[in-house]
Amino acid sequence: MKSEIAENVKSIIKEKGLLQKAVAKRAGYGQKAFNNMLNNRKVITDRDIIPIAKALDVEPNVLFGHQGGDKSVWEKRHEA
Repeated sequence: MKSEIAENVKSIIKEKGLLQKAVAKRAGYGQKAFNNMLNNRKVITDRDIIPIAKALDVEPNVLFGHQGGDKSVWEKRHEA
């Protein structure tokens, strides 16, 4: 089953003209581990969201496909 988050990450990488290995390094992952996340061989967990979002220079909710004013699923899940 395809991960919406992985698809969004791949799309952002492409839109920004970034290299997958550079994003992996900035997020603190090895190239192979990051590639496994993006190709649904490893699940992207809630612990992965922040490092990946920071590496892509986007808000975490963008990885969930939310770009408007509504709270993302991630934000709702992590409210204090």
